[in-house]
Amino acid sequence: MPDEILPTVTQSALRGLACKCPRCGKGKLYSGFLTLRPNCESCGLDYAFIDAGDGPAIFIIMIAGAIVVACALIVEVKYQPPFWVHAVLWLPLILVTTLLPLRSMKSLLIALQFHHKASEGRLIDREPK
Repeated sequence: MPDEILPTVTQSALRGLACKCPRCGKGKLYSGFLTLRPNCESCGLDYAFIDAGDGPAIFIIMIAGAIVVACALIVEVKYQPPFWVHAVLWLPLILVTTLLPLRSMKSLLIALQFHHKASEGRLIDREPK
């Protein structure tokens, strides 16, 4: 597909959030919950370049942590419930705020990686000074 125009950053981000192929936006990115397909079923893009690493998990941990800690502090200061109430309230919230957005965050980072042609760092041969 060399004759196609590359998507804008916004288009790439929307394709990522929809868990679609970063190049065509039609094919599915995942075969399981977080298991990537080997290639796009629509345009044939090989997904071997993908390396999101721990990036999605780190973003989700930071966002979910801020939400849960802020809510827990407000409830503690305002109502001072027993500890078992905190466990009942915050364990489901932790699961919801971490697992639900993880798939979309991973595909968003994959789409942005594709858009910016990110790859592993390489050393450059330089002349000594």
